Amino acid sequence: MNKKSLFYLFAIMILTGCKNNTFLISGTLTNPVNGEYIFLDQLKSNELTTVDSVKVSADGKFSFKGEIKNPAFYLVKFNDNNFLTLLVDPGDKIILDAKHDSLNFPVSVEGSEGTEQMAIYNRTMSKTINKLRALNDIYMKNSDNPNLAAVMDSLDNLAQGYLEEINEYTKKYIDRNLGSLVSLVALYQQVAPSVYVLNPEKDISYFEKVDSSMYSKYPDYDPVATLHEQVKQLKTGMHGEPTTEEAGVGAEAPEISLPNPEGDTIKLSSTRGSVVLLDFWASWCSPCRCENPNLVKAYSLYHNKGFQIFQVSLDKVREAWLDGIKEDQLGKWIQVSDLKYWNSVVVPLYKIESIPCNYLLDKNGRIIASNLRGEQLQNKLAEIFNK
Repeated sequence: MNKKSLFYLFAIMILTGCKNNTFLISGTLTNPVNGEYIFLDQLKSNELTTVDSVKVSADGKFSFKGEIKNPAFYLVKFNDNNFLTLLVDPGDKIILDAKHDSLNFPVSVEGSEGTEQMAIYNRTMSKTINKLRALNDIYMKNSDNPNLAAVMDSLDNLAQGYLEEINEYTKKYIDRNLGSLVSLVALYQQVAPSVYVLNPEKDISYFEKVDSSMYSKYPDYDPVATLHEQVKQLKTGMHGEPTTEEAGVGAEAPEISLPNPEGDTIKLSSTRGSVVLLDFWASWCSPCRCENPNLVKAYSLYHNKGFQIFQVSLDKVREAWLDGIKEDQLGKWIQVSDLKYWNSVVVPLYKIESIPCNYLLDKNGRIIASNLRGEQLQNKLAEIFNK
């Protein structure tokens, strides 16, 4: 082998052996606002951290530069309603072209296969959301229609069909992108606040599939680690729910004394005289978020008849807890938390192994039943209050 060949071989070894961890995100915005700042946030398990901000130039240009060792999610955003989620790989040079007021739907994205795939999904999701909104418009126009019940049945059937379509599309999308972190994002898509495309219990095979694929590749990445814990909890909840004896049916519920969002300490015993649903949840728990609309329905139907909800969060980030309460419309009843995650005082007190977990208490604070969800909860409350 001559000297020239050795030189080329050495050059190839350097190029292939050194991975470029630097990424570059640049963009051009149509109709920019003079002097406005655009932000770069990094997504972790249940929080966003702003890592950079730059002023958009007069001609709408901006750029960010950073270093990462593994793929990671970032948000380029102006505010919480105008942002674009990016899947950034080490070495990516991403170029965006978007309108200033709609980063969510860029004109084009180049240099990031993952981001391009998310944009494809978002366009399909947008079509579904628009179809559902059109149904809502029809409902509003028929609010005084004497045949409203029949109209609602028809609209419900159409809505269910749209949801089934996006559910099937999402599963196929995950199968096509199973080796990419975009499959993890697809698990948690919503057509409306707390209305998820995939149901963690009915579609658990897809949560397990993504968990298996991503955890083997990125076990230390926060969103992947969170999914891994959720899948373990979900399996425990489906196959290891406490028996009636373990749940302590007939016994008095142990006292809980924790602060609410305003910092005031609220005791579980303060609810004596009401039938109470003691519910354990967290903003990061997808099955909990799926069940929350059922709690909203139960509260609206039976609160005036003496029903109360005492909801205890296992969150660890205050902002995430408060956002979950707001997004799921849970502020009408009692919310408490010590923000200690699985180290919360309630975990050993109630022997909590997975969430969601709940206990229905009578007016004297004694346990009537446990882990009532969906129609089971509605039926039990109807039995109590509609005698």
